[in-house]
Amino acid sequence: MDAFRVLEPGPLTTVQDLGRFGFQRFGVPVSGALDGPACRAANLLAGNPESAAVLEVTFSGLKLEVLTEADLALTGAQMPLLISGRPQETWESFRVKPGDEVVLKPARQGLRGYLAVGGGFDLPLVMGSRSTYAGAKLGGLQGRPLARGDVLPRGEAPLLARRRRLPPELRPALDRAVILRALPGPQDDFFDEGLEVFFSARFKVSAKADRMGYRLEGPAVSLKEGAPRSIISEPCLAGGVQIPADGQPIILLVEQTVGGYAKIATVITPDLGLVAQARPGDLVRFEKVDPAAARQAARDEAARLARIRELLGK
Repeated sequence: MDAFRVLEPGPLTTVQDLGRFGFQRFGVPVSGALDGPACRAANLLAGNPESAAVLEVTFSGLKLEVLTEADLALTGAQMPLLISGRPQETWESFRVKPGDEVVLKPARQGLRGYLAVGGGFDLPLVMGSRSTYAGAKLGGLQGRPLARGDVLPRGEAPLLARRRRLPPELRPALDRAVILRALPGPQDDFFDEGLEVFFSARFKVSAKADRMGYRLEGPAVSLKEGAPRSIISEPCLAGGVQIPADGQPIILLVEQTVGGYAKIATVITPDLGLVAQARPGDLVRFEKVDPAAARQAARDEAARLARIRELLGK
């Protein structure tokens, strides 16, 4: 059923779910929500499976006309939310009715908000996912960001019997000084002093930060003498940190498949949501961890998600 008409799309709003898997060998990236935990939480708050399609809203500007009664939830960045001019809390479900206007104002902290609707945004599956990959015009709404006048359908779903809310202690903290835990490698042996610089310096998020990756600015991370300037192109995963010729790190995200720069380290999966919420100008520091610490962080994140599922009745 038609659920919303887009009055203003904002600078970049796309339909995303948890990603498109199994096609990287054909050059099709995973795509999906950059902040996976926020996407999952929004869906659980709206009464959906965690894999349902949501809107990923970058910074601000989305304005929707409501066409049918529905339950919604907004998570991720601290983005002021108005329903027909009335402030509405985020990280909790809320109900809208036909004629209401949903407006997302500029984020106070963080960069990306995740708007879920009961039933999910009901767009065609492409290679098993509704995620938008605008680079190849795949998925989402005609493979592109939202535009003024678009009509968005939602799936059939009963209205929630009660309002759902996620307590502050289960919400991620947002900070403009970001610490990212990272495992050295897979090409850390290409670096000596550069490895020390990488794990001790602070870097600034540059303006070249998008769904493909985040280019950082700071002291140059140099290769050791005799190390090759590039490698044979190999598969890339979200979290890999490439060091190109200028020595400025690039954190790879969800719209890459292969790359030919040496990767000095890999940001652990539980910290990728922090990357998604970092803005140009924010400071980033990398903290070296070992595999045991990375596994424990993954267990901790799984336990947090299990608590959220239990609290929200899923």
